[in-house]
Amino acid sequence: MSGQSKGKLHKQWKTDLVGLAFIAPWLIGFLCFIIGPMIASLYFSFTNYDLLTEPTWIGLGNYIQMFTNDVRFIQALKVTLIFVFVSVPLKLAFALFVAMLFNTKRKGVGIYRTLYYIPSILGGSVAIAVVWKQLFGRDGAINDILSVFGIPSISWVTSPDFALSTLILLVVWQFGSPMLIFLAGLKAIPTELYEAAAVDGANPFHQFFKITLPMLSSVIFFNLVMQTIQGFMTFTQSFLITQGGPMDKTLFYAVYLYEKAFGHFDMGYASALAWVLLIICAIFTAFIFRSAGSWVHYESEGGK
Repeated sequence: MSGQSKGKLHKQWKTDLVGLAFIAPWLIGFLCFIIGPMIASLYFSFTNYDLLTEPTWIGLGNYIQMFTNDVRFIQALKVTLIFVFVSVPLKLAFALFVAMLFNTKRKGVGIYRTLYYIPSILGGSVAIAVVWKQLFGRDGAINDILSVFGIPSISWVTSPDFALSTLILLVVWQFGSPMLIFLAGLKAIPTELYEAAAVDGANPFHQFFKITLPMLSSVIFFNLVMQTIQGFMTFTQSFLITQGGPMDKTLFYAVYLYEKAFGHFDMGYASALAWVLLIICAIFTAFIFRSAGSWVHYESEGGK
């Protein structure tokens, strides 16, 4: 190897080492706090482990117990699926609707965008959960408003018929993040398309379905994936407002996992629950990606 080649190689190694030094904090954190715990939880999922004694290997025992003799696991999965299938479409629909309202150049619209984004910043906090619980309590402001119309008071968060709907409403109210993403997508649509459609006689209804939705399909795809995954991991609202009740009607999967891990100290079973949740999220995400070819529009692919 010539001296010039050795010099280039040495310079390349030096550049690589500098790059590794810069990413070392993130890389160490990723290995120690993400990959490491994931590998540990995979091992614990095949054991009987209570955090206090040595884990005992039981093979597929936790998974067999989960799918054959755990009624609450089935209930938690059912509640979570209902929550995701109802809240995600509603949240995205409201986010798109508000984004279209804000897609103007009117004076002061930036202030309204900020105000509508605030619930997404505060929505997962303890304070907002407590406020929501008070609003929908039997003596809360919601019942005070409904009483004006002669509707009797209901304890929304403790009613088996309305508790889950109350939590869904809270999550839909937090539409700020997807709204901003939709707004960015709307601003990227060329105005010439709408002008040409208007000249051809297309009304706003046709423009929405023929221009707006196809051009936003990639943004909808992104929001759908992110909100679906987030929906399966929802924890704070149920844990703080209803504690999974009444009668397990709001027992979200993440709440049941937490209960098993830190309520019953059954860390082996909780680890198995976590891996099943990962697989469920992967299946739904893969389904969305699989279906994307038939409805997501990419200009670089000729509109396919």
